[in-house]
Amino acid sequence: MNNELLATLEYIEQDRGISKAQLIDAIEKALLTAARKSIHPASDLTVKLNPKTGDIRAWAKLRVVDAFANNDEITLAEVSAKMPDAQIGDIIDWEVTPRNFGRIAAQTARQAILQQIRKAEKETVQEEFKDQIGEIINGNVRRIEAGNVIVDFQKAEGILSPKDKIPTEQYGPGDRINALLVKVDIETSGPSLILSRSSQAFLRKLFEREVSEIHDGVVEIVAVAREAGSRSKIAVRSNDSRVDPVGACVGMRGMRVRNITNELGGERVDIIHYSDDVEEYVRNVLHPAKLNRIEIDEVKKQLTVYVDAENSRLAFGRKAQNIKLAQRLMQWSINLVTEDPAAEFKAQKANAVSELAGTLSIPEEAAEILVNKGYLTVEDLRADQDNLSAISELDAATVQSIINAL
Repeated sequence: MNNELLATLEYIEQDRGISKAQLIDAIEKALLTAARKSIHPASDLTVKLNPKTGDIRAWAKLRVVDAFANNDEITLAEVSAKMPDAQIGDIIDWEVTPRNFGRIAAQTARQAILQQIRKAEKETVQEEFKDQIGEIINGNVRRIEAGNVIVDFQKAEGILSPKDKIPTEQYGPGDRINALLVKVDIETSGPSLILSRSSQAFLRKLFEREVSEIHDGVVEIVAVAREAGSRSKIAVRSNDSRVDPVGACVGMRGMRVRNITNELGGERVDIIHYSDDVEEYVRNVLHPAKLNRIEIDEVKKQLTVYVDAENSRLAFGRKAQNIKLAQRLMQWSINLVTEDPAAEFKAQKANAVSELAGTLSIPEEAAEILVNKGYLTVEDLRADQDNLSAISELDAATVQSIINAL
């Protein structure tokens, strides 16, 4: 076993670049942990592997006593044969290598070597990929394990968990895949590269990669809201007045955004022109819905948006997805209020009738006749006073009363 162990250590040192001294230290620590009970119950044990001969031996530090020794002690009678100069009270290194230690050592050494190889490989992976965290990397699907997609990057394996996948996508062994490298985890026993395709950061990086103006800093991504596999919104602005940020992202004939949606499995991406003006921004965010009016509460960061029935459906979107994404993109609370045009008209008419009746001191029936003829205010009547007598529905006395009031 000794020669075989040394040959193995030398081979690993040359092939994997892990130093022999590092491997020996790992084996000694593993032996000490794994074989503590079988070696000796003493609290201070040492296991050493001879780098020249491959011999593995164990020692315990024990105190020499006269009699009744505990786990950390040894009697003078036991010691005197090997150490005639030993005295009571001395601390000695006493060899405690058990007879069956060769079998234990072989098994433990093998495990320690494998562990060191895995550790070295993990450290190599970390060094190789640490500068690519937050970037898009690509590899091939190796296998599917319990819903996790294991991706081969040649020098390392990555894992795409169910929550980091786009729900509508299916993968099979050999498929080419792009994903965002979220972090490098060398502590776990599984794949070291943690990947994501469902994050907002992945969408940002796709735009950076596809749109040169974003990569160069001419166009800026202000905010992103995403429901992976379904729909996303991205707000952009330009740092150059000559560059249209939305047009730059869409590309000629829609080529740029089409490449991104294809990469996302058909996910719809709304590209929105950002504005510092909240009212203009919310109109852009909720497009194509047309908004009647907007009330803004700056303190509560709350918007009350009034729309008619037809535009209410556009503003809410399917399963209220559009309004939810809009709120996440703007980081404002948006309350949609649906207005009925007919009811609004009736309310305005009733208000005009009531005001005319009160101001002119005439019955509401007469005021309603005036409103129906288009006279909504006193000013309207005063401007057309000479033609009031032509209104057949009003008797002469009522017309004269109105003229007197005017």
